[in-house]
Amino acid sequence: MSGTLQQARHSYNSSTPTSRLQPPDSGPGARKKAEQAKVPPGKTWLWFVLILLANFLVSRFLIPSPDAPGTVSYTFFKQEVAKHNVAAIYSQGDTITGRFTAAITYPPVGEKSSASSGEVKTTDERGAVSGGAPKPISVFTTILPSFVDPSLEQFLISNGVEISAKPIQEGEDPWAMIFFSFGPGLLFIGFYIWLFRRAAQQGGGMMGGGLMGMGKSRARRYDQEQTAKVTFEDVAGIDEAENELVEIVDFLKDTKKYTRLGGTAPKGVLLVGAPGTGKTLLAKAVAGEAGVPFFSMSAAEFVEMIVGVGAARVRDLFKEAREHAPAIVFIDELDAIGRARGQMAIGGSSEQEQTLNQILTEMDGFSSRQGIIVLAATNQPDVLDKALLRPGRFDRRVVVNLPDRTGREAILKVHTRNVPLANDAILGNLAAMTPGLSGADLKNLVNEAALLGARREQQEVRHKDFLDALEKIVLGPERPILMSRDDRERIAYHEGGHAILGLVVPGADPVNRVTIVPRGQALGVTYQRPDSDRYNYPEAYLRAKIVGMLGGRAAEEIVYGTKTTGAENDIEQATGLARRMVTRWGMSERLGLVQLAPRENPYLSGVPGYGDAKPFSEETAQAIDAEVLKIIGESHDEARRLLSAHRKQLDVLAEALLARETLNEQEILEVTGLPHAPALATGVLPHPAGDETEPEPIGAAHSMERNGSS
Repeated sequence: MSGTLQQARHSYNSSTPTSRLQPPDSGPGARKKAEQAKVPPGKTWLWFVLILLANFLVSRFLIPSPDAPGTVSYTFFKQEVAKHNVAAIYSQGDTITGRFTAAITYPPVGEKSSASSGEVKTTDERGAVSGGAPKPISVFTTILPSFVDPSLEQFLISNGVEISAKPIQEGEDPWAMIFFSFGPGLLFIGFYIWLFRRAAQQGGGMMGGGLMGMGKSRARRYDQEQTAKVTFEDVAGIDEAENELVEIVDFLKDTKKYTRLGGTAPKGVLLVGAPGTGKTLLAKAVAGEAGVPFFSMSAAEFVEMIVGVGAARVRDLFKEAREHAPAIVFIDELDAIGRARGQMAIGGSSEQEQTLNQILTEMDGFSSRQGIIVLAATNQPDVLDKALLRPGRFDRRVVVNLPDRTGREAILKVHTRNVPLANDAILGNLAAMTPGLSGADLKNLVNEAALLGARREQQEVRHKDFLDALEKIVLGPERPILMSRDDRERIAYHEGGHAILGLVVPGADPVNRVTIVPRGQALGVTYQRPDSDRYNYPEAYLRAKIVGMLGGRAAEEIVYGTKTTGAENDIEQATGLARRMVTRWGMSERLGLVQLAPRENPYLSGVPGYGDAKPFSEETAQAIDAEVLKIIGESHDEARRLLSAHRKQLDVLAEALLARETLNEQEILEVTGLPHAPALATGVLPHPAGDETEPEPIGAAHSMERNGSS
């Protein structure tokens, strides 16, 4: 069961659908050349044959089969038969092959020789001296003499020897023979071909481009010759960022216009913004408008396990850009290699620092008069090295914010160019319903709505399709689970508590939709959205939000007198908001205007933390907890008071939810008979008589931050 769903109060910008551009040389000749580059030259195949031949000879002559039969004398053979140690034999001509019952050592150790060396020697049946080392054998072979005793057969049978009609030893396994004869050679050849193809893909041969071509740049090039060119017409909702880059485009189109008066274009432009705001798309639009080569590469592609590879790729990238000047070099996710350098340089840190040092050197090594401009994108500007951000490297910083209502409407127009819309699908209303969504989010919203409309066999995309798509994106798809009436009734009262407080708490955001249909992890949702984009939040508004968040738990306590686990998300949101009020925004009279929490990254979501060391004492930590608990307690009491005063409207709304499951804003007002929430009492306090304020010192600079409460 989810509590009040509040959308984030930030603005993101637009990204438009683009296709991956192919390199200019993509004709049949280039394709054939690329295929040939994946195959080693003809002379190499001769070496492959020699390697396989050497592998075969080594395996056959230097590694004999461990199961080869040992040759024994005929006399020794008869002795073992008499000892009942011969299990079976096979005869072919005058050759007998057999198997001992128990392995024996052959040749047997004879008398020691009188030689001074002291070597142990053996004597065979002919009296010849054999210097071979004794070894255990279980399979043997021997030769029948021409004067063999005719009673040999009876002698063998009487001693339990099996006279077999099949050979005792068939020979070694053919698959094992093939594996040992050719397997190592084939493995080496396969590894060589893999290295050759990798080097060919990176543009370097086996003898160049660093180690196997690893030092070659992997940047993708997008030229003005491509048909699917991105321009500023494909970008919407980021007019302020676009205006900052118009000068860059004009400089690349007409360099002499600026250089004739001694001016130079910025060497680097850093695009800063949240994920999905269109930083990469904006960089491609700059290249498309300027009509110059555009080299795009992610910063993570510079870093490899081997130290020095990243620096080599940086050198190769800038070398290629100089050869095609004027050009644009775009490095995405710059924070992957641009983090501030420290004293520890071990493993990956050493590689990252070497790559960063090479980027600093390259950006100092060319003049902006050459027509090379570096664009980079990041959503963590605070972690970048200061040497990277100084003038002369990244001279200009362009912040790409989330789109406002007008920007979202423009983004929706771009993404609905090829989408048939019904008359009730008004883009202005959709833009008002989606505060905090980025351009990528809006693109996904349009796509999901179009898919829903097609699934419902419609010819146009309706307003309801967009609403359902928005709920699906934010909360997940509907879950067809069966619940008892008691559970559904409790959920209806829980969501009704949120909705009633959204109508009676001064300054509360309007309640747009209430549903008890399970979606994702939520069993019910109350959807509230502000009338307009908010960038600054009064304390009364934040307290009103906390009161609304605790309305579900308060309704359960009033109606049932018990508590359930359904308020987990409500408690989490309320506690986080109250803690930020105390630790970041100075809204506690007891603690005052002291920063007690680290600054959050405005472009990335996440819970900040100081780590192990906190810049305040345990007494201050206890005071923070007490102030947070005080805000939560006061808001909970206010929620119970308001719901008790509007118990009748709460019961009516719960019954309507049980009957219809989902209610929109107009239906909620009709069912409850309540008007919209009253506005907050705002105004300027009267100026006290005789109060004279001293003027600020000249040069003092202050700024009002834009903070989000959720």
